[in-house]
Amino acid sequence: MKTKIINAAGLFLIVIASSCVSGKKYNSLSDTSRGFMNERDALKATNINLEMRNAELEARRTSIEKEIEDMKRQYAQLEAARTRALNDLNNVTARYNELQSAQEDLIRGNVRETQRMLSELRAAQANLQEKEELLRQLSESLDSKKTSLDELSYELERRNARLAELEKVLEAQKKIVQDLKAKVSEALLGFENNGLTVSMKDGKVYVSLDEKLLFRSGSYEIDANGKRAIRQLAGVLERNPDIQVTIEGHTDDVPYRGSGQLNDNWDLSVKRATTVVRTLLEGSRINPQRLTASGRSQYLPVDNRNTVDARQKNRRTEIILTPDLSELYKIIDSY
Repeated sequence: MKTKIINAAGLFLIVIASSCVSGKKYNSLSDTSRGFMNERDALKATNINLEMRNAELEARRTSIEKEIEDMKRQYAQLEAARTRALNDLNNVTARYNELQSAQEDLIRGNVRETQRMLSELRAAQANLQEKEELLRQLSESLDSKKTSLDELSYELERRNARLAELEKVLEAQKKIVQDLKAKVSEALLGFENNGLTVSMKDGKVYVSLDEKLLFRSGSYEIDANGKRAIRQLAGVLERNPDIQVTIEGHTDDVPYRGSGQLNDNWDLSVKRATTVVRTLLEGSRINPQRLTASGRSQYLPVDNRNTVDARQKNRRTEIILTPDLSELYKIIDSY
């Protein structure tokens, strides 16, 4: 039994060492846009949850390792006690054998000494049996802890592999967004810092166009310079068919006082968005299914100050480019 337990403990130590977008349509379109904006936050939350779960598993494994170290100390103490008990038993047995060989002394009435020695022998045997039972129980507990640790190590390795796979896809997704931003910036080089900015946020590329670049005040007709920028962007989108495109119209908080088909800033923002959509599709091979037009009116400002400069910043059109996230969704759905 001792050899079996030592081998189990050795195997256990080896395992420990190796672990480590106009009405109802407008509302629907707005919901779609919000869905795109929340995707990245959901992905980040998944990554954080995985990291927290891994931390919990690491803590559990550390706790089990400490318990096993304590059991090993108990085992060594019991083994020493067992050895002492065996020595005691051997001593008593030797004395008992001496008694058996001294039959003449038994004849002369030395029965009391014999009974005392027999009592010592029985006590030593009982003590040895107790130590053997404790050793057996400790061995079973060690086997159970080793099984639990093996299961925990397997689960931790599996989750680490999943986390590594998710991080790999996220890194690849980040590279795709960076490359897309570079392509868009290159295509719109003559317009950047001249009423147009290109930026990355939440895993997407944002092309923001000031009102002055596309429209006259209160109008939804794109001027020639704005059309040139939109068509250059269309060329990039043609070459990247996996990119989903959301066009958002934004206004300031000054009430719309125009006439004709438009009633308010909601109408103006949506109309500007659909005008950009039509300009992107005009003469291009972009699949219309990739495009979403959305009006945000005055309710998503980039500057909340009540100043002329802030209102000018808020009058803008944003073209949001979202990469294909299907591979990432497959990994998330597998959890």
